[in-house]
Amino acid sequence: MTEAAFIDIDGGQVRLRGDWTIANYTVLASEVARLRALVADTADVAEIDLAALGALDTAGVSLLHQLLGKDRLAMLASDASPLPSERRALLRAVADVIDASTASTAPARGYAFGDIMEHAGIGMLAFYRHVIDIAGFIGITLETGFHVLLRPRRWRITSLAANLERTGLDAVPIVALLTFLIGAVVAFLGATVLAGFGASIFTVDLVAFSFLREFGPMLTAIIVAGRTASAFTAQIGSMRANEEIDAIRVGGLNPVELLVVPRVAALLLALPMLSFIAMISGIVGGMLVCALTLEISPTMFLSVLESHVGLRHFIVGMAKAPIFAFLIAVIGCLEGFRVEGSAQSVGEHTTSSVVQSIFIVIVVDAVAALFCMEMGW
Repeated sequence: MTEAAFIDIDGGQVRLRGDWTIANYTVLASEVARLRALVADTADVAEIDLAALGALDTAGVSLLHQLLGKDRLAMLASDASPLPSERRALLRAVADVIDASTASTAPARGYAFGDIMEHAGIGMLAFYRHVIDIAGFIGITLETGFHVLLRPRRWRITSLAANLERTGLDAVPIVALLTFLIGAVVAFLGATVLAGFGASIFTVDLVAFSFLREFGPMLTAIIVAGRTASAFTAQIGSMRANEEIDAIRVGGLNPVELLVVPRVAALLLALPMLSFIAMISGIVGGMLVCALTLEISPTMFLSVLESHVGLRHFIVGMAKAPIFAFLIAVIGCLEGFRVEGSAQSVGEHTTSSVVQSIFIVIVVDAVAALFCMEMGW
C-alpha cells in the first residue's frame, strides 16, 4: 500500500480522504504529481472509496480529473455514484469545463490541400462581405448626398471649405513635384529608346499621351489615397474611439451627413483640379528634358502636342478623376466607421484604407483603359 496524506492506493482500490479544497491545493497538487506514475493503474482499479472524502470544491475536482482521468470522473458524476447530488453536479460542471477547454485548445488535424482551400474560402468570404459593406455604404452616401443637395440650408460650407483646403490646396506641392519628376523620367526613357530609331520627336507624344490619359489622374489618385484616405480614416476612427460619433447620433444628427458628405464633396472637387495640375507638371517635366537632351524647343514641343494629341485624351483622363475621388473618400470614411475603439484598431484600419484605395484605383484605371481601347477612344 502506498500512503499519502490524501490518497491511499491499495491493490485494486483507491481511497480518497481529507478536504480536497483550494486551501489544501498545494499539498494535493504535489501528491497528484508524485502519483502520476500510478495513473495508469488507477484508471484500471475496480473500486474508488470516497467514504473518507471531506469537503470538495472546484480546485479539488480539477485535481481529481488529473488523477483519475475523464472516464473515471464521469462515472463518479453519474447517477449511479454514491456521492450526494450536489457533489455529482459539481463534478459534472467542472469536468465539462475542463473537457471543453481541452477540446478548444487541441490543434486541429488536417492536411495541406484542405488547409489551403480553407484559407482561400475564408479569404473569399471576407472579401465578399467587404464588397457588400462598401456597396451598402456607397448607397447610404449617395442617398444622403442627394438628400442634402436638394436642401441648400443643410449645406455645410465651412466643413466643405476646410476639407477642400486640406485635400486640395495642401496637396498641390507634392503632386506637382512628383509628377514633374516622373514626367522627366518618362521623357528620358522615351528619348533613350526612340533615339535609336531616329524618332526622337515622338517623345512628345509619349509624354503627352501618358500623362493626359493615365499618369496624371492615376498618380494623383495614388498620392491622394495615401495622404487623404488615411486622414479620413484616422479622423473618423478617432471620433469613434472617443465615442463622439455616438454623441452625434444622440444629438439627433446624421453622422454620414455631418462627416462623410463634406469629405466626399471636397475630394470630388479637389481631385480633378489636382489631376489637371499633375498633367501640366508632367508635361512640363517632359518638355524640360526634351529641351535639354533632344534639342526640341518648348515652342516645337507645344506645336507637336497641339497637332498630334487630341482633346479626347484630356477628357478621358479628367473623366477618371471624379470616380477615383468618390471611391477613395468612401473607402477612407468607411474604414473610419469600422474602428472598434482602440489605438491599434485606428492604425489597422488606416493602413487598410490606404491599401484598399490604391488597389481600387489601379483596378478601375485598368478597366477604364481596356474599355476605352475597345471603344476606340
